[in-house]
Amino acid sequence: MIIVGGSSSRDLAAETASILGCKYIEAATVRFPDGECYTRIEEESLDDDVAIIQNTYPDENLVEMFLLQDAVKRAGAKTVTIVVPYFGYARQDRVFKNGEPESAKVMCKLLAMGCDRVVTIDLHKEAVLEFFDRPYKDLKAANAMGDYFKGKGIDMVFSPDIGAAGRAKMVGERMGIPYDHLEKKRLSGTEVVIQPAKSDVKGKSVLIVDDMISTGGTIRTATTQLKAAGAKSVTVACTHGVYVNDALKKMDESDIDELLSCNTLISKTSKISVAGMIAEALKEKW
Repeated sequence: MIIVGGSSSRDLAAETASILGCKYIEAATVRFPDGECYTRIEEESLDDDVAIIQNTYPDENLVEMFLLQDAVKRAGAKTVTIVVPYFGYARQDRVFKNGEPESAKVMCKLLAMGCDRVVTIDLHKEAVLEFFDRPYKDLKAANAMGDYFKGKGIDMVFSPDIGAAGRAKMVGERMGIPYDHLEKKRLSGTEVVIQPAKSDVKGKSVLIVDDMISTGGTIRTATTQLKAAGAKSVTVACTHGVYVNDALKKMDESDIDELLSCNTLISKTSKISVAGMIAEALKEKW
C-alpha cells in the first residue's frame, strides 16, 4: 500500500505510513493567488493500492481531495481508499427548509466517484455514510482518547449529554473508571443548570469527551458548574477541534484545566493521535 498525504493531513498521513511500514508520498499542493488549487503526485507510477488521507473541510480541502483522487487514478493506483479525518458537510444530512440541498448526500456521491473505499472518523451523524455506494467505515476515537488519558489521574468520564453517553462509556471502560453523562436543566427563562445525571464530582478530576467542539459554549458552562459542584479539575477532549468564533481563546480564558483534541484537525490542542486506528482499518480486508 501507498499512503498519499494531502495538505490538510500531512503529519497524520506520514505517521500512518510509518506505522504500516509502507511508502508515503506527500502531495505537492500549492494554491494560486486566485485561490485555485494545484496538486501533483511526484511519482512515475502508483502500481499499488493507494490511501489518500485528506480532510474535506474547509471547501478548499474538499477540492484538493477531488483532484488527488483523479491524480492517483491517472498514476495507476490499483484501488483508492479515501481517509477523511474530518468530513465537511456531515451535519447537513437532510433538507430542513424548502430550497435547501441535501449537502451530505451530494458530497458522498461526488467523493464516491473517485474511490473504492471510504474511512471516516467520528462522523457527527453516522447515517451520512449510507449515502456512499462504496464500502465504508466510521472509526471511533474513544479508544485513542482512553489510551491517552490512562494513568493521568482522571477519576471519571462524562459526555455533555445523554445522546453522547456511549462515547463516555467507551472511554471510561477503556480507562477502567466510572462514566456518566451531564444533564441540562432549565430553572427559568434565563437560568440553566448543567450537572451530572447520577454522579458526585466533589474532589474528583473529571474528563468531558465529545465528538467535536465548535463554539464551546456548552462545555465552558458545564466546566464552571462542575467546578462549583466541587470538581477538583476538569479536562476536556474532543475528536474534532473545529473552534469557530474565537472559541480557543474563550476556552483558554475559561475554567477548563486542559483542552485536547485528536489530530483530525490541526491546532495547538491536537495531541491525541488517530494514526494507529487508521492504520488498523487500512490493513483489514473489507
